[in-house]
This record gives sequence, C-alpha cells and structure tokens, in this order.
Amino acid sequence: MSSNKKYWKSVEELNENSSVVETLQQKEFTEEIPVDEFLGDKDSLESSKTSRRDFLKYVGFSTAAASLAACEGPVIKSIPYVVQPERIVPGVANYYASTIADGFDFASVLVKTREGRPIKIENNDLSVAKSGSNARVHASVLSLYDTERVKRPMIEGRNVSWEEFDREVKAELENVNGEIVLLTQTFASPSTTKLIEDFSSKYPNVRHVVYDTVSEDAALNAFQAKFGKRALPNYDFSKAETIVSVGADFLGDWHGGGYDAGYAKGRVPENGKMSRHIQFEANMTLSGANADKRVPVKPSQQKAILAALYGYIAGGSSTSNLSGAVDDAVVKAASQLRKAGSGGVVVSGIPDNDAQTLVLAINEALGSEVMDAANPRMIRQGNAQAVTELVDNMKSGNVGALLMAGVNPAYSLPDSLGFAEALKNTPVTVSFSLKPDETALLSKYVAAVPHYLESWGDIQYTEQDFSLMQPTIKPLFDTRQFQDCLLRWIDNDQSYYEYLKETWAGGFGDKSWTDALHDGTFKATSPVSVETANEVASVNVSSAARNLANAEENNGLELSLFTNTAIGDGQQANNPWLQELPDPITRACWDNYLTVSKADADELGLVNEHVSNGALNGSYVNIKLGETTVKNVPVMIQPGQAKGSVGLALGYGKKEAIQEEMKVGINAYSLYKDFSSVQSISLEKAPGMHEFASVQLHNTLMGRGDIIKETTLEIFNTKDADVWNKVPNVSLDHIEKPVTSPEVDMWEGFDRSIGHHFNLSIDLNSCTGCGACVIACHAENNVPVVGKSEVRRSRDMHWLRIDRYYSSEDNFRDDLEKKNNISGLGSSLSEFKEMEEPADNPQVVFQPVMCQHCNHAPCETVCPVAATSHGRQGQNQMIYNRCVGTRYCANNCPYKVRRFNWFDYSQNDEFDYHMNNDLGRMVLNPDVTVRSRGVMEKCSMCIQKTQKTILDAKREGREIKDGEFHTACSAACDKGAMVFGDINDESAEIVKKREDDRMYHLLEYVGTKPNVMYQTKIRNTTEA
Repeated sequence: MSSNKKYWKSVEELNENSSVVETLQQKEFTEEIPVDEFLGDKDSLESSKTSRRDFLKYVGFSTAAASLAACEGPVIKSIPYVVQPERIVPGVANYYASTIADGFDFASVLVKTREGRPIKIENNDLSVAKSGSNARVHASVLSLYDTERVKRPMIEGRNVSWEEFDREVKAELENVNGEIVLLTQTFASPSTTKLIEDFSSKYPNVRHVVYDTVSEDAALNAFQAKFGKRALPNYDFSKAETIVSVGADFLGDWHGGGYDAGYAKGRVPENGKMSRHIQFEANMTLSGANADKRVPVKPSQQKAILAALYGYIAGGSSTSNLSGAVDDAVVKAASQLRKAGSGGVVVSGIPDNDAQTLVLAINEALGSEVMDAANPRMIRQGNAQAVTELVDNMKSGNVGALLMAGVNPAYSLPDSLGFAEALKNTPVTVSFSLKPDETALLSKYVAAVPHYLESWGDIQYTEQDFSLMQPTIKPLFDTRQFQDCLLRWIDNDQSYYEYLKETWAGGFGDKSWTDALHDGTFKATSPVSVETANEVASVNVSSAARNLANAEENNGLELSLFTNTAIGDGQQANNPWLQELPDPITRACWDNYLTVSKADADELGLVNEHVSNGALNGSYVNIKLGETTVKNVPVMIQPGQAKGSVGLALGYGKKEAIQEEMKVGINAYSLYKDFSSVQSISLEKAPGMHEFASVQLHNTLMGRGDIIKETTLEIFNTKDADVWNKVPNVSLDHIEKPVTSPEVDMWEGFDRSIGHHFNLSIDLNSCTGCGACVIACHAENNVPVVGKSEVRRSRDMHWLRIDRYYSSEDNFRDDLEKKNNISGLGSSLSEFKEMEEPADNPQVVFQPVMCQHCNHAPCETVCPVAATSHGRQGQNQMIYNRCVGTRYCANNCPYKVRRFNWFDYSQNDEFDYHMNNDLGRMVLNPDVTVRSRGVMEKCSMCIQKTQKTILDAKREGREIKDGEFHTACSAACDKGAMVFGDINDESAEIVKKREDDRMYHLLEYVGTKPNVMYQTKIRNTTEA
C-alpha cells in the first residue's frame, strides 16, 4: 500500500501560492544568470570576443590566465582535452634541455614541464662547461609567470601590433641622423653575433656596445692584452692543491660563477689529501666562509698582497708595507703555492688592470694546470669604457638611434639620471624588454620579448663548449625575440629558429641538430669568428707589480660592492622565492644592508638589537661618495668584516615593474662609480631603526660538538675515528653504552631490510651554503612564501634551511676547549655568554637541516590524532587531513624542522607573492598538494619522486639502479654534498656514505635514529 505522506524541504513549500516554490521547481537558481553582461545580447552575440575561458570562469571554473594554446593545462580545475596535444600525456612530466643566458647567469638546464607548462629547473649533467645551477637559475621558472611582464609591443605607451611596430621602427632606422647603436647584454651567442653583422651591413654607421651590469672589465682587459681575445681565463678547481684568493668570491658570482662544483671535489679528503684554501678579503663571502684560512684585509691592502705574492713566486723575494701578521700570511701562502707547483692557483677580484695582469703572470710562473687560458670563458664581454663613451655621445646628440636589449641602464648605470637625460637627446630609442622597467618607460618603442623558456638561442660558454636554448612553452603573451626583430628589419623572411639552424649547419661536430638539441650541450668550433686583437700587446708585468706595491692604503672607510646569492644583479628582484631566500652569511632576507665590523660599528655608535619577539633591528647610516649620498641604509654588524671596510649588495631598490611587496632595499648602483666595485666613502649615522627579517638569530655553535663535528686533516689522517668522531654514550643501569646499541632502545624496531629504505647523506666539506637546494625544494614542493613580516615572527616556511655557525674563538677547536674547561656556575654563566659572541674573524660552517626522518621519531609519539607516522621506506609522513594543529610534534622535535601553516598563503590578498593569480599558480607542482592553514608542514623526502621512480621501474619490469632515486635538494646540488639512496641496495653510494668513518647523526645522543646522516667537516690547516 503506497504512502500518502507529504515530504517537504522548507516551510515555504507548505505555502501553495508561493512564487519562489514555483520558480525553484523549474530552475535551480531563483535569479537569472546575467549572461548578457559578459556574452552580449542575441544581436551582438556573434561579434562577442568573450572566450570560452571567460565563460567557464564566470560559471565556476578556474583556469590558467595564459591562453589554452600556450599550455593546454589549467591549474586549479581539470578540463579534458578536446584534442590531446602530441607528446603530452596528462600526469606525465616531459623534460627539455635548454639554457639560461640573461647576461648575468649562464647555465645549461633541464626544464621539467607538466601538461605543457614549465614547473621546475634541473641541472643538465651532460654539460661540461656550466652544468650547475645556482639559486637564481632554479628560481627563474617562477619569473616566467610574472604578471609584471610586458605583454605586447608599445609605441609611446600605447599598445600596437607588431606590423605597425615594424613599420615605424624601420622607417625611423632608414632615415636616422647619426649612428645607430646596439647596446646589449653579453649574449655569448655566435648566431646573434652574425645577425648583428648582417644588421650592420643593412644600415650604415652601426656600432655594437656590450654592457655587463656588473663589470669584469679589468680581467677582460688583462686577458685581451696578453692573449688577444676579450674573454676570461677558465679555472678547474678540482685540480687545485693550493688556492689563494685575493678578493675573489669564486664560490659566488665572480667571473659568472659555477666554480663551486669543481672546488667541492677537491675539498673531500681522499687518500689523505684535500686542497688548501687561503682567502684574503674584506667582506665575509661564501669563499671566505669555506676557506681553511681567512685573512680579513681592506681592499687597498689587497693590491699590496697581490704584488707581494708575485714577488715571492716570480721574483723570489718581495718587500711590502704590510703588517707583520698579514705579511706572514702572504709568505706562507706563497710557500704553499710554490710547493703545489702546477696544482697551485691565484685568483683575484680586484677591479684593476694591473692586478689582473699579475694574476695571469703568477699562474703562468706556477705553470698552473688549474687555470685554462686555451679554452677561456666567453660569458662576460662587456666594455665599460665603450659604455661611458656611448653616454657621452648621447649627451652630445651624436647618437641617432639606440636599440637596447637585455639591459636596464636607467636603473643599473652609476649615473642613471645622466643616462635618462642623454636618452632625451636620442631621437629613436627602442627597448627590447621583458618588463616595463626603468629604461622601457623612458623609451619611445618597447618591444616585448619572451622569457628564455619561450625562446630559441645558442650560447658559447668557452672557446669550445656550446649549448642550445629551446622554448619549452609557447609564448604566453604577444612577444618576439630581439633576433626575430632584427631579421625583419633587414628584410630577412627567415625566423630566428631557421637562421639559427642555418648558422650551425654542419657545425655540431659528431652530433646532428636533433642530438645537440636533445642533449642541450655540445663541443664545437664557433661558426662565427670572434674579434681578436691584430697584435698581442707587450704586457709590462714588472710595472704592474710596482704600481700595486706603491698603491697607497686608504685611511678612510672603503666600500666593497658585491652581488648576493639571491638577487644577483637585480633582474629577478620581483621573484618572491629569491627575496625570501636567506643570505648564506647573514641569514637575513628581503633586504640589502651595509655590512660593518664590530669595531667600526662601536666607533660610529651603530647597533644591532633584538626586540621582544626576538626579531632583529639595526641602525641606519647615510653613505657619501663625492657628490652622491645614499640615505637610510640599514646596518648589519658582520663578524669577519675587515676593520675599515664595509660591504653593500647591488641589485636591490628597484621601483618599476615590481610588486609593491618586493620594492625593498637600497639601489647601490649609484655608488658603482667608474664600474669599480671598490670605493672610498664616508658614513654618518641616521635616525631610526630598521627592521630585519632574519631566520637565524643564534650565531655561534657555543661548543656544541654534536651539532657540527669537525677536525683537521692532520688528525683525520693520524688518529682513529673514535678520537675525532666519537659515538656518544648513554647510561644503562649505570653502565656507559653507545647510543647506537640496540640495548638502549626504548622501542622494538621492525625489519627495515624489506623493500626500499631511504637515507640522505650531507657532506659538510662539499656544502658551500649556496642555497640552490632551498629554491629547488620550494619549486618541487609548492612551499609558500610568507613575506618579511611573517619571517620576523619566525613563521618562515622553508622545508630545508641551511644553518650557518660562527666560532666564538678563532676556530671551533678552541670553542670546544673553552667549553670543556668551564667549571662551576659562575664560570658557566660568564663564559657561555661570551661564547654567544662570534670572533672578529670567526671560522664558519654551513649545515643543511631538514626533517631527519627519525626511525624513533619524537613527533610521532605525541601526535594525538596520528597525523604524523612512519613509513616502511623510512620517511616520516604527514597526513594533512588528520592534522588539527596542536603543534605538539614541533614542540617535541629536537631539530626544529617542522613549520606550522598559520595562513592560507595561496589566493590570499594578504600574501601577494604570485599565488593570487592564475598565471603565478601555473608554476605549482600538481604532484604535491597545496596545504591550507592549520596544518604542519615539513620535508617529505620528496616521496612523490621516490614513488614515481618505483612505479616506473615496476611498469618497465626492471630493477632500480643506484642513482635513480633523488630528492629535489640532492638533484639540485651539483657539488655532491647531498647523496640520496636506498640503504637496502648494498651497491649504492649511500651505503658507502653510511659506513664512512666521517659519518655521524645530528644530536645522536638523543637516540632518534635519523635517516639523514652527515659527514664530518675536515679542514686543511697544514702550513707549508
């Protein structure tokens, strides 16, 4: 029998006369969707320009801001392919070999794409010349999706078509009065060089001026004078026995960088040997921090040091006005160089032609195999004198047309205001620009250029080593390459792609075009001849030595300008990943600042102080250089800074084409007078205090030898491991037992020999602190950027941090002795407080720290909802849906590697770091979830990567070979500091690392049994 009951969903339904009820019976929504507003009415529907994407977005779908033709892959919602693109399989990554060559950073890379959109940069291991990628290269993928990019060509600020743009520029060039000047970055591109020659044949009176934002002019001049080519000597530090650097941060951006991988190979003790590194410098740099012996000296003293080195090595004797301690260090360094012979090398960053001439002479006298003059570097070709002459010619009205590509002189020239005025005297100004930057805004014509991931090109790293650049995504905007524009303006119907292939036809040696493009790198002879001097000038080395020896020491303050690891020359200043990357030395981010020694700070009344929440504040100063004054520069008191010297990073203080949140720091280019990185300045204290964002406020190691274990090469070679790498003991029934003994375990373990079990080894000798692994982790795991304010609250979200420790005494051994000699409460209170303060010239050590994936994890036992647990493969796992945010796990973690997600950092107007727009979110890795607020985040040991490797091998029916397993950090580290693998594979490299005498675990006495291990730091302290 059927029921006559009436079921109703709301009281309104009981009202039979309700218009709402009748409407809802016919339609789901009571209000009409106003389609006319965005599609137009029926009459205008056919002419409507509204796209399918706009329609989907309006009715609830969210898709990428870029055109579907560009990437076919929306970020938030999946929309099935109507026609699946060739070679793209949803859910499967594709890799393309390409090259970054932005005029400052050059590297051969692999680009990982998902559904047609680049999401990550990897190292190209096939490249011999420049395979390693620094932090900026890894972060460059995010710059592809920058909303500040120029999206189409413009004439006098209005958007135009390329046809109109070409027509007007060609007409201007054909009728120009005065010379046509191409002012470009270093392209290091044979095809571009040939194309500029073709352009010069078409138009009369063309001159090409190469401008390096950060000049290596002195080194280029010295090399050109001696060898006839405008290039830089190449160095292979893996061959070095003794390295002496005088003011050269060769582990940073010196000569284009990329030397750290070779350096790291020579720093790992093998067969009882490792290289010896001596550094003379003013600023505390990455090179100085990694040196076995560091001598802080002012820049003006460095000239005398180099002259003395030359005298001791080439002349057999030397006289100098150096202080006793410095001269003694120079004598010992020269002795070690002579002992090393061909294994010795001297490098220098002194911006002086005589200094660079002496460097070449010293290495020639040593017969150094480390320096390679036969295969020099071509990635710096700027000419500072030509740039200066160009500006003078512009001011006098002799330049009829200025075409600028890859440069931003209105921001980066020392006299940027003078350049801006000179630009007004130039009738035709064309800026080929990625962004509407300072120079583009002053130019009549702005040609929108693509990102390097959308471009074709060829790059010559050295005389013999080349690579190719290929697009990995269709252009997101209406852009065109500089080279394509030149081709059209000389009436060449070829595309640059065709021109590139034609230039290299048959020139790849034993490779085909396809093979070279696949590998991304090849050895060959350039198809375009490089301009060389007709006659090599006679270089007077003795005169250069006298000039340096007689150089007067500056009694005032000396400023050393440099580029830091994160921002470089400033091209990627709008990249939030880089802005939030902590500086390796100061551990501060979102800023540049004046580094000052403690002694000079005390004299000037400058302070650094901590506020109530622990954040760091610092004084302001005004910097005066002649008529130039840079006001309100924050001060960072830097241990190891040479007294009488200060340091300041270039690349900050940009105001145009940059989000408000990233308009940080001071533009130091106005102090870069005559393209010299060393200047004599004066300081005056300014009112107010600056707020720093620093992620490590604890400086010294305070003698805690279980965090950093280190010893000398002599002890390492002559003593048992139990002396310098003792396993901690714990008390069991009042009997001392090794912490590794199963007897002292509180829990019963399970059989870990079944299946895979992952370990990560970190070698403190190989790690230089460069930070590439931190950015790679960000890219792979969708780690959010939180901004300066949140960092000051200690809410940074880095899953991997690189701790930097100073010694409180002159070295860490003295720290340990001081700690062991402390007795009694009074001594403990006073001397431990003293150990908080770094030495004036401390030793430095870097230690990457991430989740240690403990087999006896303290976090797992305290989580009330079992959100954190242990996997059979050794990973400590986080189940985000279970996490309720108690943060007990963070409290119970002795390594402090867990980060609580306080906010929704994506699509939140409070955190506008490229995650609030569809374009910026295109960089997200779809294999890793974007975490919401209220959960705990940490390193997952890239479980998505290990599982993919396992599944791929299973599908192919094969065993996994050693080296196939990677984490983002281990893949990014070209120095070999991080080795990841399966310890159940007895042939794996990770097993050798575990059984090495140098292996230890962080805070091993706690008994957490981590799956991350470290290799003891060894220093070569042996004097010749």
